[in-house]
Amino acid sequence: MNPFPVELVPSILSADFAELADEVAAAERGGGTAIHVDVMDGHFVPNITIGPPVVKSLRRHTELPLDCHLMIENPDDFIPAFAEAGANWVGVHYEACRHLHRTIELIRAHGMEPGVVLNPATPIALLVPVLPLLHHVLIMSVNPGFGGQKFIPYSLNKLRDLRRLRDEMQLGFRIEVDGGVAHDTVAEVVEAGAELLVAGSAVFGGGRAAEDGRKLLEAAQAAGRAGREQFA
Repeated sequence: MNPFPVELVPSILSADFAELADEVAAAERGGGTAIHVDVMDGHFVPNITIGPPVVKSLRRHTELPLDCHLMIENPDDFIPAFAEAGANWVGVHYEACRHLHRTIELIRAHGMEPGVVLNPATPIALLVPVLPLLHHVLIMSVNPGFGGQKFIPYSLNKLRDLRRLRDEMQLGFRIEVDGGVAHDTVAEVVEAGAELLVAGSAVFGGGRAAEDGRKLLEAAQAAGRAGREQFA
């Protein structure tokens, strides 16, 4: 049973960038409690998106936490700029960090909450030494780089194992999932242990972010209630 409430974290990767402030406001009305910002550099992943200037602009239009997911090489070089731009949570990839502990401490030193992201093929056991330092762990349920991909089913096992590990270590980090989270997968990911649900296409893809976000969150919360009743 999850000790934390299920939350929706809309990803602006699938939003209309020409109407970004309005899109974020609609996602907030739909129940979003943080905004996921996918930062890609064209090197660590095969796509290029946005950087600190967009985060700074977005900061002026929402009070929600900005959850910046750095899919970039050499993240240490950019952490101060994201802090200055107004980021609240910063997730870095295990696979991109040569000195992961140093990177986590750098995020914390700049007043932000640190997270670590794992690609689908990266085992969670590698994070054991740093788990006590983290605000969240993000399990990628697709290979990073593009929105709208199909959910990778074995990600559910990683979510279950991470929840079990958190219980065994008696820690309080949040469990986040990103990739293919939609109406046909949301119940499974919540039952497996995810609490922070990153969703892009399922929220913004239909042009009805408030309505579609609300429906997705309601489905997730229903799955969470069912899980609590099962263990009551």
